[in-house]
Amino acid sequence: MTDKEQPEDPANEDRPADEPPESEPRRGQIRFQDAETTKPRPPTVGEQRARRRALEQEAAAERAATEAAERKSKTRRRLLIGGGVTVGVVALVAVWYAAATPDEVTAHCVGDDSVLAADENVCDENYVTSHGGYHSGGIFFLPLATGGYRQYHYNYGGTVGGGGRVTGGTLTAPGVKTTVKTNSGKTVQRGGFGVSSGGKSGGS
Repeated sequence: MTDKEQPEDPANEDRPADEPPESEPRRGQIRFQDAETTKPRPPTVGEQRARRRALEQEAAAERAATEAAERKSKTRRRLLIGGGVTVGVVALVAVWYAAATPDEVTAHCVGDDSVLAADENVCDENYVTSHGGYHSGGIFFLPLATGGYRQYHYNYGGTVGGGGRVTGGTLTAPGVKTTVKTNSGKTVQRGGFGVSSGGKSGGS
């Protein structure tokens, strides 16, 4: 055997002469695994942690959505209940106001000592101004012969007692829906139509 002669490959001894010898497998060649017999590798620690974090985040998102829905539902219920309470309170106040506002009130013309005036005209603006007096803030100022002024005003809804003294009542005129009359029956304010031509009360 010369130097150029090479030993024959035993694997090619039985191969026909016209068939080329089997080549060696190339490096980097992809070999496909059998899906039926190959077992998947277990997940790594990092993959397990990532999977747990994903599940925890999903559960947290579901809890947040549920809590938001519950808060919205509670707020809606509170608004409905509050609206019902408000309507009830308004209705109650309206009924109370209607009951507390009389259809007619008596106005007593009194001096600054709360005693009935001998002449109720001293609580009439036209009368007072024609006699040199004036009217301001519900008070009628009538000049005295000796100098100075005497004050008069209306007491609405008070009670006349001994000596003509009026107790109770108020100095504030009632609303325009209430008719106001003096002791003599003169209408000072006609309910729903404002002050009559007979004179102006201190609060109207």
